[in-house]
Amino acid sequence: MTIVVEKPIAENPVPFAESEPERPDSMHVRVEELRRLRAEVHAGPGARATEAQHARGKRTARERIELLLDEGSFTELEPLRRHRATGFGLEHRRPHTDGVITGWGTVDSRQVFVYAHDFRIFGGALGESHAAKIHKLMDLAEASGAPLVSLCDGAGARIQEGVTALAGYGGIFSRNARASGVIPQISVILGPCAGGAAYSPALTDFTFMVRGVAQMFITGPDVVRAVTGEQVSMDELGGADVHASVSGVAAFAYDDEANCLEDVRYLLSYLPSNNRQAPPALPCDDPADRRTDRLADLVPADPARGYDVREVVEEIVDHGEYFEVHPTWAGNIVCALSRIDGQVVGIVANQPIVGAGALDIKASEKAARFVSLCDAFNIPLVTMLDVPGFLPGVAQEHNGIIRHGAKLLYAYCNATVPRIQLILRKAYGGAYIVMDSRSVGADLSFAWPTNEVAVMGAEGAANVIFRRQIAAADEPAAMREQMVKEYRAELMHPYYAAERGLVDDVIEPGETRAVLARSLAMLRTKHQALPQRKHGITPL
Repeated sequence: MTIVVEKPIAENPVPFAESEPERPDSMHVRVEELRRLRAEVHAGPGARATEAQHARGKRTARERIELLLDEGSFTELEPLRRHRATGFGLEHRRPHTDGVITGWGTVDSRQVFVYAHDFRIFGGALGESHAAKIHKLMDLAEASGAPLVSLCDGAGARIQEGVTALAGYGGIFSRNARASGVIPQISVILGPCAGGAAYSPALTDFTFMVRGVAQMFITGPDVVRAVTGEQVSMDELGGADVHASVSGVAAFAYDDEANCLEDVRYLLSYLPSNNRQAPPALPCDDPADRRTDRLADLVPADPARGYDVREVVEEIVDHGEYFEVHPTWAGNIVCALSRIDGQVVGIVANQPIVGAGALDIKASEKAARFVSLCDAFNIPLVTMLDVPGFLPGVAQEHNGIIRHGAKLLYAYCNATVPRIQLILRKAYGGAYIVMDSRSVGADLSFAWPTNEVAVMGAEGAANVIFRRQIAAADEPAAMREQMVKEYRAELMHPYYAAERGLVDDVIEPGETRAVLARSLAMLRTKHQALPQRKHGITPL
């Protein structure tokens, strides 16, 4: 068979650039044009806008992303996107990015998706194209199984685009809800976040705020003044400290953006990338069987004396390191992420130095949310009890302590992760049950020799049970004291619950870390399935 070559191939072909002059539409020219365009997009709307942003004490969107992600890891998505609006003056202003930077990168070499509002462009206000970029990013984050971080600094919906802007928010909210419990979602408020924009942070797992620059509210001070007559500043209405200490909307508040974003990175080190993975374990040189004898001095035997439960946590966990969630809200309960023997754990502990550690509405909500989050992301729970009961009072009852307390009970009852209860001292009444007792599904329960588990304290119980005898006695005070001793000896001694199998063992405080480490290691392969259902009905 003969092969005919119509045109011979040169042995040493001449490169294109040498064979003919470069044409205006050549690839090289187009590449240079692209590079110039990229540089313009990266620079943003101009030096004056950047200076104005810095003058407000705020970084630009790209500067914030650089702080959050590993150096050089960011890949931008749709940097050339522009809005399609053609009226109300927008037809003459069509900047690239449309006011939001979207993309992905890494934090400690783990993939993370991020979007950041660019306040220099339309005040970061959300329009149709702006929202479409966020929608695409959220879909990619969910499909890839990686955390999503939103850096919020926007003026709400773009008025010039009308209902399409509102529909854009709806798309964000629906995706927040769909991704809930699937991937970690973190909101960082670094500027205004008003109106509908505030609902997305409320739907995410954690909200960070920076003092002085961040405000979050549904209606601003002008509307509040017009409707109610109340005079209030933006910070007083929805500043970082208000939401971190009063409303509980924000989990963390910081003085500057750098420390805030550094702690976002730190939080991610405790969370898995998605609900199908275990939390990231770390090598640990703090011995799992390390003695914790100092605990015997930290916690007084007298149930009426206070102490800081954070010191107990520090003594037990790896190198005393933990990350407290909502540290300034509902201080009568402590919720924290930490590690024991290198493995991530969620810790819920009553705080005796705040309200004697009693549970109230805020504490119940705080702990319920934390328990639910840990369960969603496969984080084992260690619950430390020193609780006198639920806080009594007309305000608590009228504001729904029954319903709110049931949220915590519901969260524990539905949690399928490993669960260990540790009774440090007293555990009275319904609060004992709600704080992850064996009867609601704790896998293991341990107690120190100072534990008192009962329906109520000995004094209150004696006054109810022996009231007739006390009233009829010649010396009521002496009779009451005798009855209290008898009740405590019969029903509140430290081994009563253990004798009935409601506590697995009474342990020395010095053994606590070792016992918890061994128990968590045993439970690591735990599998528990809930009944098949669409979803339960949370007592909201």
